[in-house]
Amino acid sequence: MPSESLPVAGDKQRAGPWWRELNRYHLFVFTVAALGWLFDTMDQQLFTLARKPAVQDLLAVSPGDSKVEEYSGYATSIFIMGWGVGGLIFGVVGDRYGRVRTMVLTILLYSLFTGLSALSRGFWDFAFYRFLTGLGVGGEFAVGVALVAEVMPDRARPFALGWLQACSAVGNITAALTSMLLGHFQVHNAWRLMFLVGVFPALLAIIIMRRLREPERWTALAKEDGVKQELGSLRELFGTPRWRRNTIVGMFLAFAGVVGLWGIGFFSPDLTRIVFRKTFESQGLSPEAVAGKLTLWAGITSLLLNGGAFFGIQAFIWLTHRTGRRPAFALGFIVAAASTAITFWYLKELEDIYWMMPLMGFCQLSVFGGYAIYFPELFPTRLRSTGTSFCYNVGRFAAAVGPSALGLLTHRVFADKVEPMRYAGVTMCSVFLLGLLVLPFAPETRGQPLPE
Repeated sequence: MPSESLPVAGDKQRAGPWWRELNRYHLFVFTVAALGWLFDTMDQQLFTLARKPAVQDLLAVSPGDSKVEEYSGYATSIFIMGWGVGGLIFGVVGDRYGRVRTMVLTILLYSLFTGLSALSRGFWDFAFYRFLTGLGVGGEFAVGVALVAEVMPDRARPFALGWLQACSAVGNITAALTSMLLGHFQVHNAWRLMFLVGVFPALLAIIIMRRLREPERWTALAKEDGVKQELGSLRELFGTPRWRRNTIVGMFLAFAGVVGLWGIGFFSPDLTRIVFRKTFESQGLSPEAVAGKLTLWAGITSLLLNGGAFFGIQAFIWLTHRTGRRPAFALGFIVAAASTAITFWYLKELEDIYWMMPLMGFCQLSVFGGYAIYFPELFPTRLRSTGTSFCYNVGRFAAAVGPSALGLLTHRVFADKVEPMRYAGVTMCSVFLLGLLVLPFAPETRGQPLPE
């Protein structure tokens, strides 16, 4: 973890790196929450990498069939809708019944149904399993960041939350390495094995149940007379002007980033499949060899994208510590739009991915480090899980239109163009402007304690 000793307004004037304020239990909480989110994002990325081969196999169509692109968009939208529903449900559950119990349940959900995805016999049961997986995925983030935010010392909190989000890139890289390994050995129906890997996070639930305890902030509230009914109260979240404004601002911030990532960025392996297929087929390779190479290079694409993402999130932690939350978000949305448009328009050779993908990952996912830091700072303990879930997951629920919009733009609006996905991707970069438009209404929280 990086050393950081420069205080900002509102920080206690302490010397030394922030992580020296952490004791063993702080480190244990961080490790468990980070692993939960790492495995969560690994599941997401396994789906991203396996989505296209899975849909092609389940629809029983040939490579390059337009139905593959269209139904891949539908499957992604259904998955994101499950994510949104899970966020709505488990955000409230996390505030009412505790962070730890809810985290265990969400991890078991996304592990079980990821495994069942490997047994799919047709497109619609595959989409149904992805919806159910999304329920667990959507709920885990909010309770994880609420847990870390409430346990950590104030000065260490934003750094720990930023590192928690950085672990998402590690989860994505793990999925990419899995894809590369299976692609290297040209495993038949590799997508099924990729989903089976997603079962392993269930083991983490055992560790959580044995040793993790609820934050003192939450347990103190839960024991107070007359407070229990206020935990996770949607009426208070939307009935109190301050919390209502924060929720709406957070939802729009999340919408911009999530559409940019799931509606554009995470389709970059599909873009590289289009570009690289021509190269591999011109080499006279068999269909099986071409499929194996495409799986391998999809993994490499994801590896490069998420390697850049890890450093982008670190850069956001550094920037928001010095400039504040709003300026960091503003710069993040601008560079995300520029880098994504450049990648989708100019990536034409295999060598291009070595600099375009890390650049896009660095810029596009940097704002997700901001979500982990900023959203818990917008709400009091009794509403923290609920509010964070609404920001991150209702924004995501609305963002479910993103992948379908990309599919429709690709195969309807720009169908007469050569490689229409390029035009669709560049067009959808306009979504990042929404994040900029909402920033004037966002409260600045740098250097302030969590609201109560």
